[in-house]
Amino acid sequence: MFIFNKITVNPQLPKRISRLGDIANNLWWSWNTDFLRLFKYIDIDLWERCEKNPVKFLKFVEQPKLETIASDEKFLKEYDRITKNFEDYMNSKNTWFSRKYPNNKETLISYFSAEYGLDEILPIYSGGLGILSGDHLKSASDLGLPFVAVGLLYKNGYFWQKIGAYGEQKTEYYNIDLENLPVVPVKKEDGEELIIKVKLPKADVSLKVWQISVGRIKLYLLDSDIPQNKEEYKGITLRLYGGDQEMRIQQEIVLGMAGAHLLKELGLKPTVYHMNEGHSAFLVLETIRDIMKENQVSFNIAKDIVTAKTVFTTHTPVPAGNDMFPLELMEKYFDGFWEEVGLTKEDFLKLGMKDSATLDSKFNMGILALRIAGKKNGVSKLHGAVSRELFGDVWNNIAANESPITHVTNGIHTCTWLAPNLKELYNEYLSAYWQDDIQNDDTWLKIHDIPNKKLWDAHFFRKQKLMELEKENLTHSFKNNGMGYEKIREITSKLNPNALVIGFARRFATYKRATLLFKDLERITQILNDENRPVQIVFAGKAHPADKEGQDLIKYIHEISMMPQFKGKIFVLENYNIGLARYLISGVDVWLNNPRRPMEASGTSGQKASINGVLNFSVLDGWWAEGYNMKNGWAIGTNAEYESYEVQDMADSDSLYHILENKIIPTYYNKNAEGYSDDWVELMKNSIASTAGKYSTSRMLIDYVSDLYMPLVDLSKTYFSNLDKVTEYNKFKQDLYSNWNDITISQANNLDNITIDAGNNIEVKCKVKLPNILPENIEVQVYCGKVLENGVVENIGIIPMELVDSEAKKKVYTYEAKIELSTGGNYGYTFRVMPKHEMLLDSANLNLVKWITS
Repeated sequence: MFIFNKITVNPQLPKRISRLGDIANNLWWSWNTDFLRLFKYIDIDLWERCEKNPVKFLKFVEQPKLETIASDEKFLKEYDRITKNFEDYMNSKNTWFSRKYPNNKETLISYFSAEYGLDEILPIYSGGLGILSGDHLKSASDLGLPFVAVGLLYKNGYFWQKIGAYGEQKTEYYNIDLENLPVVPVKKEDGEELIIKVKLPKADVSLKVWQISVGRIKLYLLDSDIPQNKEEYKGITLRLYGGDQEMRIQQEIVLGMAGAHLLKELGLKPTVYHMNEGHSAFLVLETIRDIMKENQVSFNIAKDIVTAKTVFTTHTPVPAGNDMFPLELMEKYFDGFWEEVGLTKEDFLKLGMKDSATLDSKFNMGILALRIAGKKNGVSKLHGAVSRELFGDVWNNIAANESPITHVTNGIHTCTWLAPNLKELYNEYLSAYWQDDIQNDDTWLKIHDIPNKKLWDAHFFRKQKLMELEKENLTHSFKNNGMGYEKIREITSKLNPNALVIGFARRFATYKRATLLFKDLERITQILNDENRPVQIVFAGKAHPADKEGQDLIKYIHEISMMPQFKGKIFVLENYNIGLARYLISGVDVWLNNPRRPMEASGTSGQKASINGVLNFSVLDGWWAEGYNMKNGWAIGTNAEYESYEVQDMADSDSLYHILENKIIPTYYNKNAEGYSDDWVELMKNSIASTAGKYSTSRMLIDYVSDLYMPLVDLSKTYFSNLDKVTEYNKFKQDLYSNWNDITISQANNLDNITIDAGNNIEVKCKVKLPNILPENIEVQVYCGKVLENGVVENIGIIPMELVDSEAKKKVYTYEAKIELSTGGNYGYTFRVMPKHEMLLDSANLNLVKWITS
């Protein structure tokens, strides 16, 4: 056998089309897909073989084809247009952020996430969290935010899923082809690759730094798989969510602590650190330690400074959703750290524990982030309320519903998820620059101007494209499982774009109830076997490799899909990813989502569907609890609470069947002479117009900036950049904690058991004794609400009281307020004192409240 030396020859781009390489290496193209059509024009066969990867394409395209295309007038006209759009975008100084905050040129927001879903060619994401992170970056770029992101480079990515002949999930891992991806190593000024280090018990770990350009944003990824490391440490960043708890704590130390150190090495000084979930929460410890060293200050002062710089977003509605590490693992990896920052071991470990927890509990990454972050949020209105209850023990003196956790409802990056043919249709009917004003609801009103036939034809085209992909996916899967050609054809030939198509695609976790549709097999059999009104259902999604229950759900649905009465009506697709998702969220008619309420934090797949005119059929959970308006889709069940999961499942499945039988199917099949339902298309328009602006990441980022990022920026700039002020504030807190229990509150006018007419108000007064606290450092409040027959108080109102008199020598102060009572019923009120300070982000953060006791 001959032995050949390997020589790699890279095609050279002619000067006339040299920008192809620059744009290919910037993921701007992932939401400006006109650029990708250039590659199809050059060589469509190679484009398909390269799996629609522009970087790989440019390494394998034949040189003569590049020379020929460089003089093709049709190609050059499109190339010039796209290149100009890219350059205008990258160089624009007139962005939303620059217009809104012209005096914040020194601001820098840093964003940390364990995964990023940017495009299918970069499999460093597993599901919704990663997709959200990717969309967050893209909208940060669109809005011109001063923004930088940090993550990990997983060379095995997340697993590839195959579904076996009996429905069993098989997991396979492949090395990502770094050489042919828009990922480049970061180099120092001397040309050497940037390597940073982080301390682990057995040795320091060296981390190579990679960079991805996402429009105007830089994403930096850390990689432990390099020769400098011990063999056992090379695999730290190999797989997303792989390995045991020891691997997870190693990954999270790298993400949070090495990630914070990386920004420092790059000369970047974030004014805000945003932790997207608790995986990166160790960054607060690294940042506190840095501030202590640089400024020679105490842990508490450094912590106050970090608090004024950090945002924490929680995505979980259940306690088990937070990473929790055994204390012996924390001791192993942070041995000596507590002494370095001046804490006892017990005080250090309690940073990640509830106050009521004992030292045989675990260290909770979510609690660490909640304790230190200045701003905390859930990802929908309902999830914010659930989070306040879930984490109420972190502030055990505060009523759980007043825990300092707000919400910013998730959204989607519209131009990433909008089907290309629908984007062209919207370009025709929406305003000329609609993509620059996506977040504005008024932008979407002109959707109603699109003729019904045009919108339906565009949607039907997407249905046909989905059917082609389904056939390809199923054929590949069945062939691998040894199914014969005739049997494959028997199933795939029944794919029908004229049928009502329902899609269910998401992670297979038990709370998402993927099998709810099959609660009553006889009833769903009748629904799916009406020859005059055919209905088809397509499923896709992965279960975590360690989630046996989730894998059993996939197996069960696969088994049902092979039953005679369901064959060719229920389809299970394998290896759900961004590429497959694009076809599903635009090619089905109905997007089904039936989690066990209130366990869905947000659920952005439905938002992706709605922008494409696909109608949501969902439990009123997550974003749909806000988005549903009775004219833009359907709601499964009610907001009721149930005595058991079984009762809840029975009620919701009955609702699901009833709405399918009596609303969805009849509306879809109420077709006109042209073969579609005008009523259905009106629902499509209502869905797009009512959700596209509100549930975009443009709106989401604007909320983050105005409600979370900029309040921290302003606070840091005004107060926390001055060490004297921080020291003074720290002393204020210490004094407050020392003297808080000495506060006493008494009624000044007792209005117990009085009766008044609705529409009137009452004036209430109380006296507050403040032994060693200044009145300007408290806020006295009336806490009032309607008292139900069972004693529960609802519609709670909190009314600040006004200081009207003082007895300075006795340190007694009189406060009054008016309570308006507009409707009949029984009401109750009481008084309380909360801390107040100009440097305090939220009074509940201090976990101090004093109620009247007599």
